[in-house]
Order: sequence, then structure tokens, then C-alpha cells
Amino acid sequence: MGKNPADVMDYFLDITNDVCPLTFVKTKLLIERMSSGQTAEVRLNSGEPLDNVPRSVEEHGHELLGLFPESPGGGVYILRLRKA
Repeated sequence: MGKNPADVMDYFLDITNDVCPLTFVKTKLLIERMSSGQTAEVRLNSGEPLDNVPRSVEEHGHELLGLFPESPGGGVYILRLRKA
């Protein structure tokens, strides 16, 4: 099963090996490199990163396009965002 071409993101970041607050710091640095309207997919763990990163993205004025488990059972999640 391939990805829908409409789902292709401009950037990808894997922060599953990082802990808070580094998870949002790395996400914020990625967003700062992006142009307005560009999209990114961020791979993150459940727990603190799942609680903090999506909330922080929205608090900084960016749009959450989706947040879903990478596979059934959770553990690792995919966050899709668009820079404001």
C-alpha cells in the first residue's frame, strides 16, 4: 500500500530517540527552516512528546493536519503540521 501523493510532506523529522524538552526544540528548529505553508511529518513517541509537541505546535500558531498512531497499538505516532 503506497502513500497518496497528496500526503507527501515537505519535511520529515524523527524524534523518537529524544526526550522532552528536546523533542519540541528539534520540532521548532525544523519549523523555523520551513517556509509558510510548507508541511512536515514528525515521528514521535507516546507519553510526554505526544502530550507536549502537538500542543506546542498549535500554541506557536501552526496548523495540525493530523495525528495518528504509526501502527495499531500506539507507541509511536505521526504528527503532520503546516507552518503558518
